[in-house]
Amino acid sequence: MIPKDRINADNNTRIDTHKHDLDHARELLARTNIDADAVIIEVARFSAAAPSWALGTGGTRFGRFPIGGEPRTTEEKVDDVAAMNALTGANRSISLHVPWDNPDDPAALKQYAEERGIAFDAMNSNTFQDNPSTTRDGAISYKFGSLCHTDAAVRDAAVEHNHYCIDLGIKLGSKAITVWLADGTSFPGQANFRGQFERTLDGLRRVYAHLPDDWRMFTEHKPYEPQFYSSVVNDWGSSLMLAHGVGERAMCLVDLGHHLPNANIEQIVSRLAMAGRLGGFHFNDSKYGDDDLTTGSIKPYQLFLIFLELLDAGEGRMPDIAYMIDQSNNLKDPLEDLMQATDAMQIALAQALLVDQAALADAQQSNDPALAQEILQGAFRTDVRPLVAEARRRNNAALDPIGTYRALGYRVEKIRQRGAEAVSTGL
Repeated sequence: MIPKDRINADNNTRIDTHKHDLDHARELLARTNIDADAVIIEVARFSAAAPSWALGTGGTRFGRFPIGGEPRTTEEKVDDVAAMNALTGANRSISLHVPWDNPDDPAALKQYAEERGIAFDAMNSNTFQDNPSTTRDGAISYKFGSLCHTDAAVRDAAVEHNHYCIDLGIKLGSKAITVWLADGTSFPGQANFRGQFERTLDGLRRVYAHLPDDWRMFTEHKPYEPQFYSSVVNDWGSSLMLAHGVGERAMCLVDLGHHLPNANIEQIVSRLAMAGRLGGFHFNDSKYGDDDLTTGSIKPYQLFLIFLELLDAGEGRMPDIAYMIDQSNNLKDPLEDLMQATDAMQIALAQALLVDQAALADAQQSNDPALAQEILQGAFRTDVRPLVAEARRRNNAALDPIGTYRALGYRVEKIRQRGAEAVSTGL
């Protein structure tokens, strides 16, 4: 835990500069009749879950270079999220991935998290690799798929694993399950496309039937990887077909890295919101493929446009859907990477809140693309960092999360406590 008094002490070293910057930002916004406090309040309300698997150093097929002090247990992962939330005020939940996280005493873990102010976001099932707890001690394999598999025993095991994740989530206080499938083919002719899809739909219906009445299911699409010829849930249309075929509480989840280059993700957001099936987001960024780069590090304008569509779906506020960071860092301190992602999302949200919606609607109605661009660029180019910092301060968090994190020596202390060789489970 990071004591509030230590955060406040560090904030006090920055407060004069912050107040000056905030006053300047208020003055600029007042010229266009924008209520700075309304923006600050909405930014302060926003929260994105941290995934348990991103709290350790990520890796590639070529190697992994842990930095030490990584969380060795689910409880230590909760500790790291609580520390991050103390600094950002915007990471109030953790999303577990089973069986990478499989607590022996869920009730005790729930209490442990509650004592640290952390809730449990959507559960995540893993049927894209063989694990003793999901593949009946090696009797079956997901090598050729899970819910799409031709072998009914494999499909049954995948369904049972998802049921297990739901049951565990109920004990933890979660309200959703995310089902991401690596199912597909790597070679032409390997499988029948329709057969795979129909078997997957049947499996998801069986998983859905196990949901409590107040739970939601998220289906997640991805065009390629680990299969490089076809994916069963390859795009948002396939995801929407599955959601419609499963039930009214089956929703589509959008991972920003799960699209082909130059895909218009903001338009996908609009379409799914129109269909009433926009369930949530996994935030990251991408250059070539599903790189899981730091959110907003490559395409900040796209992130801004996505938040603009989210506000449209929520009629001026962020809609009540699931938000999670999903990025694997290979070089940075994982907590710093996640805090940078959180900051990028808060900035994009604040920028989107500055858009004059009435003026934009007029420009669109009069077919004036130049004026529409000026309106969007005016908001995007506004320095909203003082507003975001003030939102954090009002949440009793840090004005400068990474600066305070480094000043407090959190990673150094965790290396001392957990060891220089400590490596987290997961990616």
